[in-house]
Amino acid sequence: MSTDRQLRVAIVGAGPAGIYAADILSKTELDVSIDLFERLPAPFGLVRYGVAPDHPRIKQIITALHRVLERGDIRLLSNVDYGIDIKLDELREFYDAVIFSTGAITDAPLDIPGTELDGSYGAADFVSWYDGHPHVPTTWPLEAQQVAVIGAGNVALDVARVLAKHADDLLVTEIPANVYEGLKASPVTDVHVF
Repeated sequence: MSTDRQLRVAIVGAGPAGIYAADILSKTELDVSIDLFERLPAPFGLVRYGVAPDHPRIKQIITALHRVLERGDIRLLSNVDYGIDIKLDELREFYDAVIFSTGAITDAPLDIPGTELDGSYGAADFVSWYDGHPHVPTTWPLEAQQVAVIGAGNVALDVARVLAKHADDLLVTEIPANVYEGLKASPVTDVHVF
């Protein structure tokens, strides 16, 4: 591909997918300028806000992602909410290509009776709480002694493990203070995984 000017690429979402896309694109033979747009104040998406605090090895991916951003050839624009602060027609006006890497920030609905009742929560919201996501409340209604976790995937088991652990065991992690206090005061005694 040959052009007489530098190509401009916008990437919406500065999580792992967006940063790796920027990294790969920046290492091609193309003369390219890359802007990463992130709606949150900080990058790294689900690695920062979707991994249990007691998984430091997985969170180490942030080190590699940070190295990409600190090179200086990729511009990061945080606190920019796509659809509100900037729209597709504006991006198309100023960029030759737009890549969307917005991640999995919500739960898929479960077709199970009772999921709409009080006390039923999606794992994405709970994970966002225990990871200190800036757009979720700082408290969580941990009021039950027994909790049922539906599913046995990575996230479900992380949720069950965080609920079952003694809060003091999480102090060696990056657990936010408000989450520690919430888990410390939690009446949960039994966690059932289905």
